[in-house]
Amino acid sequence: MTKLRVKDVMTTPMLTLEAETSITEAADAMRKATIKSVVVVGEGCRPAGIFTSTDALSVIADNIPADETAVQEYMTTGVETVSPDVALTAAAEQMHDGGYSHLPVTDADDDGVGILTKTDLAEAVSDPTTDTSVTTVNE
Repeated sequence: MTKLRVKDVMTTPMLTLEAETSITEAADAMRKATIKSVVVVGEGCRPAGIFTSTDALSVIADNIPADETAVQEYMTTGVETVSPDVALTAAAEQMHDGGYSHLPVTDADDDGVGILTKTDLAEAVSDPTTDTSVTTVNE
């Protein structure tokens, strides 16, 4: 039985932008890519935050001028990440326990290399060629 790892199902490349990017630009990029989040990167390609479609709704609800406001004002900081070599079941548990829909994937240098989403998990489970047996994988 093959044990799926995050790297087997994560989305690459992930859409990234800088914290100073306007919310309008971020929302437009998300719409064009038909995705629900962008990873905000700092030094190198290290995740500094995440800006999601839910954050964009908060901007609208707050009646804030999106073209004059940077994503850093609404992004989630202190973002948890996961290694591409982590067992998919462990990553799914991390997402569930933390209430996350998106989990940036980082390499040994903490640089972003992809993103794991609930959609990625759903596709892995629904793929008839994937062994989706629930097992515990020791790291």
